[in-house]
Order: sequence, then structure tokens, then C-alpha cells
Amino acid sequence: MRRVCLTLPTNRACAATIGAVAEEAAYGARRFGVEVHLLVLDSSGPAVLAEHRAAVATLPRVPGVVVHHLDEDEQRAFLQGVVARSGVAAPERVLDLMLPSRVSYGACTNRAFLFAEALGCASVHRRDSDSRYQYLDGEPVFPLHHELMTLGRRAADVSGLVSRSRLDPACADRPVAMVGGSFVGEMSVDVAEIRRLDPAVYEDVVGLSVPAGYPEIWRRNLIEESFRGAGTAAFAGDLSTLTSVSPTRVDMCNIAFDREVYGRVPLPPATDTIGSDYFLIHLVQDARLPGVLHNRHIVNFHTGERRSDEGFLAYQVRFAKFLLSAPHFDAVYAGLKKAGDALLDAEGHVSASAVAGFVRDGARVDPAENAGRFAVLDRSFRKLGGRYATAADVLAARRDRLVDEARQDMEEFALLTDVWEALARASRRDHRPALPQASVKGIA
Repeated sequence: MRRVCLTLPTNRACAATIGAVAEEAAYGARRFGVEVHLLVLDSSGPAVLAEHRAAVATLPRVPGVVVHHLDEDEQRAFLQGVVARSGVAAPERVLDLMLPSRVSYGACTNRAFLFAEALGCASVHRRDSDSRYQYLDGEPVFPLHHELMTLGRRAADVSGLVSRSRLDPACADRPVAMVGGSFVGEMSVDVAEIRRLDPAVYEDVVGLSVPAGYPEIWRRNLIEESFRGAGTAAFAGDLSTLTSVSPTRVDMCNIAFDREVYGRVPLPPATDTIGSDYFLIHLVQDARLPGVLHNRHIVNFHTGERRSDEGFLAYQVRFAKFLLSAPHFDAVYAGLKKAGDALLDAEGHVSASAVAGFVRDGARVDPAENAGRFAVLDRSFRKLGGRYATAADVLAARRDRLVDEARQDMEEFALLTDVWEALARASRRDHRPALPQASVKGIA
């Protein structure tokens, strides 16, 4: 039986989301006859962790679904075994990249990838704790529907299962490597308040995320569309497209990858950096691997923690780090795009060594460019005043460290890419991770 991994990484209270994603897992098992491993990777504090354990304990038993709920100690035990079996050099450094002490959007998903390998899964399907599903006629609209229908299948065989095809015929024999949708609701990045306070400042700040060299009309369109997802329109019926999926059209709360992608290349393990987990979306497009874009968009919302003063400051640091990382990632993406089909080896698999080379090139970007970016951000936040001025003070005190970290993150990403296939092989060795019995809810 085909196994798939539906994962929910979290570091905050989301008992309701756990229940909703469990319903999606049940739908996948029932509708497609697959074995769904619902993997909750939990980095929450003790009180919230206990709430989540209680929520998992009350999930109904459903044929074809297996639930794994792992705290960081349990995740670390698994990773230590994987790293030891892999024989990689500097094992402690690699372990730190897989389970850093600070927030890392890429690292939490990388852990899901290795667990999926250990479980013998063919794909990973990611959801987020600050999102929920749309409804149509009283029933939830699950993205898993399109993901399980098309992912991993030859593109030519999928063309009759989607609403339309816009794929280059030269790619028809390649398998569908990624299936994704976007979100509706609140913006994915906390910049809506900036727009309300001062549209000109908003344009300056968000404009830092646009790669250099774009014509002004394109630049303005990108600024207008950034972080807005699919807008606010409610789901009214399926529309799916077989295509080369643009990273601007999908969100990581609504994404699925075939193991032929994540089994060869990881996500950047950058800490305190929003958007760092979008790398594989770029890679799939630039390597000209087929994807399916659908409109089963997830509803995004902002948690109370993000609206608190402490949460606001933490998020602004992650946003600043994203903007400072942009020149490095832009250089990598430019290299990937130019390489195109050369990113694939003779068997049509993504070449990890080629990707690592472009990542190292990205680490060599002149950090002087970030001095100008930091100045724009500092000036903009101080103009907004209030808690943005406070955030500017916090960022100014960390300026040199943040700029250096943006470069160092790329070096560490290259290192992890070098050893990733060894980690994936070590994860697959026994096809079942050694998980504490209390953390596994077998449902057969």
C-alpha cells in the first residue's frame, strides 16, 4: 500500500488544527486507499504540549491512518540515530542544523522529510498551525485530494485528471514533483499594518523583497501581489492546472512534494528567517519538473501570539532576516534558473551537488548590499514610529550579526545539502523510526 506523510509542524497551541488535519488524513485514506501517516512535530512548551497530547489521544480511530506526535526530545533521539548511521563528518553540527535551538521554518520541514523516509512514504504533504480549511456545501475542502490524485505520476498521465494543462510538452514524460495551492484570508507576512499606516513606506519595505533589475511596472505588480495569496474569494469549485508552478502562486501551508525531490535536496535550515522554506518550490520550477497548481486554498489567520508585543518583535526580526537573505537567495535562484535541465542528472533526478554549488555561490554575495537594505528598513520603521521604532532599535543592536548570519545560513545550507542524501539513506535503513509507543497511535 502506498504510504504518504501528512505533516503539521508546530510550536504553538493548535489543538483544533490537529483535529482538522486528522480529518484530512482520514479523507485521504478513505478516498484514495493510501496509508496516511499524520506526523505532528511539536516544539511547544510543556503546557501546550500537554494540550496537544490530549487532542491526539481523542482522535477517532480511522482505517488507514497512523498518527505520530513527537516532542523535541523524541525528534532529537531519532535524528541522533540517523546522523550516527549516516557517518557524516561533524555530526553534532549536522544535528544542530536539523534541530536548532531557534525557530527554523526549513529545519522543521527537513525533520518531516527524514521521518517520511523512515516510514517508507512516497510524499510529504505540509500544513501549518495557523491555518484552517475552506468549506463548500458544509464539507471541508482538502488539498490532499489533488495531491494524492497527481503527485508522483507521469505528467502525460495526469493531463486528463486536471482542469487544464499548460505544461511544456517536452516535460510530459517527467513525474509530477510538486502539487500546491495558496491561501485566502490574512496576509502571510505581518505587513498589512504597515500598508495601513503609510503606503509609501510599505512600498519601500516590501520592495526590498523584489530581485534587482526588474522593470518598474513588474516591480510594482510584485509589490502589490506579495504575501496576499489568492485574495479573499471563497472556494466555489475545483480548478487545477498541470504546469511549471510559480513560487508566487503557492504557499508552504498548502504544499506537497514527491520524495524524488526532498529525498535529494533539503530546505535551508536558516534560523529566524521567514520564507526560507520556499527553496524547493523554486528548485522544482527551475529544474522544469512538472507540478499541479490547484485552488483548494487554505484559510490563513494570525494567532494571538503574533499580535502580542513579544510576538511582534520576534516576527520583525524574522522579517528583517528574510530581507537580508534576499540577495543571497536571489543569486542562487538566478543560477538555478540559468541551469534549467542541467540541474537533473542522466536519470532525470535532481543533482544535489549542482544545487550545493549554486548555494555556495549565493554565500559569496557582497554583504555591502545589505548595508543599504538595512538602512531602508531602519529609516522606514522609525518613520512609522511606535512599536516599529522599538523594533528598529532591536534590529540596530543586532545589525552586524544579522548581516553575517544571512551569509552564514547559505554556507550551512550548502553543508546540509552535501550530506543530505546520506541522511536520507540512513533514515530509510530500517523503514520505521524508533518511536516511543506513547507517541504513535496506530489506526488500522
